[in-house]
Amino acid sequence: MHSDDHDSSRRRLIQGAAATLAAGVVLPSFAQTTNPDVTPKASPEPLRDPKSLYPKAPFDEQSQPWPGLARDMQPQPDHGERSYRGSNRLAGRKALITGGDSGLDRAVAIAFAREGADVAIGYLPDEEPDAQAVVALIRDAGRKAVALPGDIRDEKFCTELVRRAVDELGGLDILVNNAARQKSVQSILDITTEEFDWTLKTNLYATFWITKAAVPHMPAGSSIINTSSVTTYDPSSNLLDYSMTKAAIANFSKGLAKQLIERGIRVNAVAPGPFWTPLQVSGGQTMENLKSFGGDTPLSRPGQPAEIAPLYVMLASTEASYVTGQVYGASGGNGQP
Repeated sequence: MHSDDHDSSRRRLIQGAAATLAAGVVLPSFAQTTNPDVTPKASPEPLRDPKSLYPKAPFDEQSQPWPGLARDMQPQPDHGERSYRGSNRLAGRKALITGGDSGLDRAVAIAFAREGADVAIGYLPDEEPDAQAVVALIRDAGRKAVALPGDIRDEKFCTELVRRAVDELGGLDILVNNAARQKSVQSILDITTEEFDWTLKTNLYATFWITKAAVPHMPAGSSIINTSSVTTYDPSSNLLDYSMTKAAIANFSKGLAKQLIERGIRVNAVAPGPFWTPLQVSGGQTMENLKSFGGDTPLSRPGQPAEIAPLYVMLASTEASYVTGQVYGASGGNGQP
């Protein structure tokens, strides 16, 4: 046999073996994709225009005493009670969420539990009805729920909040600082020292105290997520003290991220825009602003808490292992970042 014939035969032999090997690899893979035992049972969500997903202005006039209850809002906010479906992204994790009774962090508590985490929530005693509804939803997801009422303006309570969460959850690897006070005041001349102190103690001091108490308990791989605001970048004239605290939280998150990465702890922040929560109906907006709330965004409506919860899930999960010191926006098309 000539060398050319030999080479040609050899090439055909190798090609045939390669084809056989490829078939052995590809066919089982193909069989897996059609195996009914591994085919996802949940059908994908249909495409829908985000502008028409939820209610938009005008909203009815309504007000509640501070701190407000989600159950009494019209329309009631969507926290994902019926829509959020987990995929085990936080299995075995242990989370403490402040303000977890309502608003954004009620949605976060539901999402975390359905992703497999045990959850402790901090809240004001006046918010007990909302808190018990969240506790029931966490337990319905098969996870442990810990209710921790108290006032985070008190440093001793902040320390106790963390201690009880660690004790009752058996550890702590996710901290979400969300609880906040927001009150609409048109002029700096009308903000009393008492009200200014109330806002800073709730939004800034508590975030500092709770984080300081939590860090020694958090192992490498843990995640801290703070809630900033679009007002960090575009402060509202009627939310002067609130806006300054939210800018400070963004700065605190970036600086703390540089400190804690040595411990293997990631720190990030979320900066929401206009979201339909009890903050808005319990003095956070003027009645005129409330009626048109969210109407000035490109989406022409406010966000619902269920729409922001996936951001917190992502930042808490190991999928975001390279993400720290960042601020994520969700503002309906306005603002930064």
